[in-house]
Amino acid sequence: MIINSTDNSRVKLWSKLKQKKYRDEYHLFVVEEKHLIEEAIAAGMLDTLIIRDGCDNPFDREAVYVSEAIMKKLSNNVSLNECIGICRIPENSAIKGTSFIILEQLQDPGNVGTIIRTACSFGYDAVLLSRDCASPYSYKTIQASQGAVFQIPVIVDDIEKLIAEVRSLGCTVYATTLDTDCFLSDVKVPDRYALLFGNEGQGLSEKAVKLSDCSVKIEMARFESLNVAIAMGICAYRFKH
Repeated sequence: MIINSTDNSRVKLWSKLKQKKYRDEYHLFVVEEKHLIEEAIAAGMLDTLIIRDGCDNPFDREAVYVSEAIMKKLSNNVSLNECIGICRIPENSAIKGTSFIILEQLQDPGNVGTIIRTACSFGYDAVLLSRDCASPYSYKTIQASQGAVFQIPVIVDDIEKLIAEVRSLGCTVYATTLDTDCFLSDVKVPDRYALLFGNEGQGLSEKAVKLSDCSVKIEMARFESLNVAIAMGICAYRFKH
């Protein structure tokens, strides 16, 4: 099948997926690099494979071919893509496991994607996002995650519900905040736990801190502020080792 018109109904739908509200409405998102499409296929999340007309299909999947103008319309990349994948957003699954990362109100998609990638690399069981976080399925988040979004459960819900659910699994919830005397090196890591990280500028809300079991901070010699993705990486590694 070849589509040449930018007014085609499927093209119009796909182009809307750059916006979060349409990703949420249609439960679809876009990936733009070959290795990310491969990850989507392996995860069973690829809905439609789109190939630029005149390019080879490198996947063992049926594809829709589109004109160069349509590929430009669908792409976020500066360079022209040869292929794009339209992927299904999975329904929230039951939270299972013994170690979790919880994010509250993180606004930077780069931070969210980096944290998902780091959590996956260190063997955490899921990344849990409050509803007011940056979308885990935006172009920038997916690029920063480098495909980890396909390899670890990412669950979006109300912060109260997320914390309640991990606590119901027997997890101790650690809030990361400067307003505590407990240092990271002082923590005796339990068998089940969740690490809670807050907004880049404001940190965790008072509500989230109160819902946690205890607070912890990273020892620092001079500067008291770290990028949240860096702080998460330090804490996540400490708890796993």
